[in-house]
Amino acid sequence: MEPTRNFPLFGGAFSAILPPGAIDVSDLRPVPDNQEVFCHPVTDQSLIVELLEMQAHVRGEAAARYHFEDVGRVQGARTVHVLSVQPLCLENLSLRGCCQDAWFLSGKQQVAKENQQVAKDVTLHQALLRLPQYQTDLLLTFNQPPSHGPENLSCPPWSLGNFEQLVTSLTLHDPNIFGPQ
Repeated sequence: MEPTRNFPLFGGAFSAILPPGAIDVSDLRPVPDNQEVFCHPVTDQSLIVELLEMQAHVRGEAAARYHFEDVGRVQGARTVHVLSVQPLCLENLSLRGCCQDAWFLSGKQQVAKENQQVAKDVTLHQALLRLPQYQTDLLLTFNQPPSHGPENLSCPPWSLGNFEQLVTSLTLHDPNIFGPQ
C-alpha cells in the first residue's frame, strides 16, 4: 500500500489525500478544467472532484439532491434513486473555514457505459461542500459500479473510508482559482 500523501489538485490550488493506487485520468484522456478525475487500477471505481457554479436557488438537502440528479441527467441515467442524505460536520473538514454547508448523499443510478446498451446500477456517494464566498459548489463523487469477479488483492477496492478521507482532507491553498473576488 502506498504511503498516505496530499496530492495536488487543480494545479496545486487544492490538495487532498487520495486512496491507494489512484490513477489520474487526465493522463489517459482529456478531462474538463473544472474536474479532477481518478480511477482505480483494477476495479471500475472512480473519484471525481468538481468545481461548479453555486446553485443558490437550492439550499440544504435539496442542493445535494439537485447535484445528484444533475449528474444522472448528464450521464444519461435511466433511473436515479437517492438512498440517504445527511449533513456533514463542518468541524471535520479541512475546508471548514470557507465551507458554509456540507452534505453527504448516497444513491443509485442506472447508467449504461459508453458504447454499451445494458444499463447497470451504479452506487454513487457524493459530498457537496458549499463555498458561497467563492460562488462555488464543490462536488466530490465516488462511483462504485458492480464488481466483476475476484478483486486483485494487490490493490483492494476503495472503501467509503477512502472517500471520507478524500473529503475531509481536501484543502484550499490558492483562492485565486476562483478568479478575482
